[in-house]
Amino acid sequence: MDIRTEKPEDLEAVRNINIAAFGRENEANLVDKLRGIASTFSFVAVDSDRLVGHIFFSPVVVEGKCSRNVSILGLAPVAVLPEYQRQGIGTLLIREGLKQCARSGFQAVVVLGHPDFYPRFGFIPASRKSLKCEYDVPDEAFMVLELDSGALQDCSGTVKYRSEFSLCE
Repeated sequence: MDIRTEKPEDLEAVRNINIAAFGRENEANLVDKLRGIASTFSFVAVDSDRLVGHIFFSPVVVEGKCSRNVSILGLAPVAVLPEYQRQGIGTLLIREGLKQCARSGFQAVVVLGHPDFYPRFGFIPASRKSLKCEYDVPDEAFMVLELDSGALQDCSGTVKYRSEFSLCE
């Protein structure tokens, strides 16, 4: 399994992966709208020249107070073709994606996801870092990972996703 940066020729396959994984077009439409915006990252999982998984990161902001400028990304979506699920591909995408985000200088990543899945990567409830989600979601489902230890010290407020997220609900 190879994890690499998305290429222009991958767009249709990435769209199809997201539709197949979620059973709807919302996430695929979101990726299409976010693609090309500064500070977005898109990675694919390739098995024998076939794209089988996708992960996307886009910038978020904290409305509140932060003692310094913190660069934070939101992880959404992560998708794997149904016939390839439960084989560790999503885990590979997340691990490699987080490494690349850290290498690019981002200090934290937030995710709205399953509270039994994301802690294995180091995510904790964002409320423990004085952050809350702009959406009405269970506290344990909105999580954060500091890529740079202490990056969120003296930071609190509401995490706001890009406006494209509300257009693709």
